[in-house]
Amino acid sequence: MATSTTIPITHETPRVLLYAIERIVAISAVRRACIVTQKVFETMVKGDHFTKSDESPVTVGDFAAQALISQIIHTVFPDDPIVGEEDASELYSPEKKEILHNITSIVNEGLTADRLDCEKEDWAIGLGRDISPQEVRENIDRGKHNGGNVGRMWTIDPIDGTKGFLRGGQYAVCVSLILDGEPVVGVIGCPNLPHDLNNPEGKKGWIFSAVKEQGAQRFTINGLDPIPLGMPSVSPESIVVLESVESGHSSHSFNSRVRELLTLKEPSLQMDSQAKYCSLAMGRGHLYLRMPTRPDYEEKIWDHAPGALLIKEAGGQVTDSRGKQLNFGLGRTLGKNYGVVACGSEVHSRVIDSVQAALEESRERAKMN
Repeated sequence: MATSTTIPITHETPRVLLYAIERIVAISAVRRACIVTQKVFETMVKGDHFTKSDESPVTVGDFAAQALISQIIHTVFPDDPIVGEEDASELYSPEKKEILHNITSIVNEGLTADRLDCEKEDWAIGLGRDISPQEVRENIDRGKHNGGNVGRMWTIDPIDGTKGFLRGGQYAVCVSLILDGEPVVGVIGCPNLPHDLNNPEGKKGWIFSAVKEQGAQRFTINGLDPIPLGMPSVSPESIVVLESVESGHSSHSFNSRVRELLTLKEPSLQMDSQAKYCSLAMGRGHLYLRMPTRPDYEEKIWDHAPGALLIKEAGGQVTDSRGKQLNFGLGRTLGKNYGVVACGSEVHSRVIDSVQAALEESRERAKMN
């Protein structure tokens, strides 16, 4: 097993070198996970093998992507804990032997694919680097860490936007590194995000990366041809709101009221997953608004850590609905952070005022009922 290759941080360490290895390892893991999830879609969804049982493409894709990413991260950074969305408890049942075999085969396709020039042999990838079903389960369960605000930890969201994945729409493979409760590296893979919005059936697939105080970039899905990201300025009346496709994930009616208060004329753009953060960073939309549909809901850290860093490094702001910074050091959730607002810095305060006004209206209606 490789030893940790974290670059020691001193007052003499050039800023550009901080998290350099972590960034490229995360990009490599996300790129390979995008390949295997696309393989699952092509063979299990388009191939007419889709069922609603536990053997569904989402189950296979989620487990395979988390196992693959966890394997790579743990090999390079063996001392770093991981907070992942999935756990492998159901894969220990004898009845799940076949699905575990399928997951293992898919993971090994991703691990043994040819290495790019930037990928290293001691990352446990490339020809002959297969792992066993037991190692697959161990890699998935490595994501059970409870989180916290001390030291390093990684987050993995293997398939964010499962319904988008099944539709052949937008989904994302998301990884972040958090240091002392603050995201410092974020990578998001969006295999179905078009290169040209005017040609949605044309070339697709982007990988987005951000490093604290080093900016944000996007790459083609093979991890090449980097393009710097910077959110363009927008006048308040031209704002396009990005929101979830599923109304169960975020209140569409609340978002509509905020749009009215902001006197927006453009229709909302609906999209699954953290692809919304990525679209926002590219200027394809100007405000990501996510308000919970129930008051006790706590957002998961893996759903927002990579995207929040991406927006910050692209020049925007991400807070909760009260304008408070998102707290990634509380555990596996954002705790009492209520809602998520991401937009350009020049319109953020106005958006927060409108969100608070809409919340006050909701509270007054509740009192009357």
